[in-house]
Amino acid sequence: MGFTIGGIREMRSGSRRRGRATECTAVAEYTGLWGWDVVPGARAAGGRCSCGAADCAAPGAHPLDFRPEVPAGATLDEVTRAWSGAPGAAVLLPVGRGFDIIDVAEQAGCRALVRLERMGLPLGPVLATPTGRTYFFVAPGAAAELPELLYRMGWDDADLDLHGLGPGSHVPAPPSEVPGLGPVRWLRPPSLDTAADPPQARLLLGTLAYICHRSSTS
Repeated sequence: MGFTIGGIREMRSGSRRRGRATECTAVAEYTGLWGWDVVPGARAAGGRCSCGAADCAAPGAHPLDFRPEVPAGATLDEVTRAWSGAPGAAVLLPVGRGFDIIDVAEQAGCRALVRLERMGLPLGPVLATPTGRTYFFVAPGAAAELPELLYRMGWDDADLDLHGLGPGSHVPAPPSEVPGLGPVRWLRPPSLDTAADPPQARLLLGTLAYICHRSSTS
C-alpha cells in the first residue's frame, strides 16, 4: 500500500493541470460566450501579494503587470496559450467596459437579491467574494452616476455601505479564490442576455439602498 514518490509527483502535477484547465475553460467562457475581457491577476496569501512587492497597495486585487489581458472573443486555445504564462493567476474582470458594479456587504446583498427576484426586476450577474462583499453587475456608467441617483432617491445623506466600481477597477471571478478564506462564487451566474445587457443601476438602487440601510440599523 501507499504511493511512490513518483506517484505523488504525478498526482500533484495532474492536480495542477486540472486546476489550469478549469481556469482556462472559465476564462474562455467569459471571453467567448459572455464577451468580456479577462485579466490575469495577482493572488494574496498570508497578507502578502504574489506580485512580490512588499509595499503592494492592493494585495491579490490587481492585474499582473507582465501579462497582457485576454480580449473578448478569445478562443479556448488562445486562452490556454495566454494563461500558460501566468499559471495560478487570479481571474479578474475589468470594470467599466461591458458593465459597472454596485458593491454592497454580502448579507445585505443576499437579502436584496431575494427581494429583487420576488419583485421581478431585471437582474444581471451577481458575485459574492470570500471577503464578504456582493457585486451586482449593472450597465456601464453607474459608478459615475451613483451620487446623483442616490440624491434623487433621497439616500444621499444616509451612511450606506454601498459603493460603485467603474473604469480602472477589477473584480475577481470564479474559479478565483482567496487562500484561507474560500472561493469567489456566482450568486446569479451570467446568461446570454444579462452578460451583454446588464440592467440600469436605477432599477436596482432603491432596493439595494433600502436593504443596506435596514442592515446598518438592525
